[in-house]
Amino acid sequence: MEDDSHTIPGRTLTDLLFVIFLRMVALFCFWSGLQYWGMLVGYSEAGVGRFDLLSLPWRVASTSLAVVFPVASLGLWLTVSWGPVVWLLAAAGEVAMYGVFPHIYGQNELVVIVHGAVGLLYLVFRFLLWLEKRKRRGQVSTDLP
Repeated sequence: MEDDSHTIPGRTLTDLLFVIFLRMVALFCFWSGLQYWGMLVGYSEAGVGRFDLLSLPWRVASTSLAVVFPVASLGLWLTVSWGPVVWLLAAAGEVAMYGVFPHIYGQNELVVIVHGAVGLLYLVFRFLLWLEKRKRRGQVSTDLP
């Protein structure tokens, strides 16, 4: 019997770190979704953020994010291609809320910075994975000039 285990591509360190990164973002998204649900049902913020007490812009934003964040969390945890896309929608929503419309939603610079940092780190990982893929195909020389 022939051993063909050498034909199964192994995970690189970058692959492993990327999966860990996606799962950390997934946990953050799940927590954010729970925060929005807690606010909407009156569990958190002393009931002040209950759905029936919110203004129309807050109703639209908070209910949308209460649904989109857990869906993004699932996609990121499973490392499927639509996970980052759904996260991008949720992140863009919060960045718009706190960065573009602070007169309606208040100012929360930390949320804007965190989403920007996560997006940038995602792009760095994708670039590194792309370089590794090219290197495996033999398209990039490993010799330095």
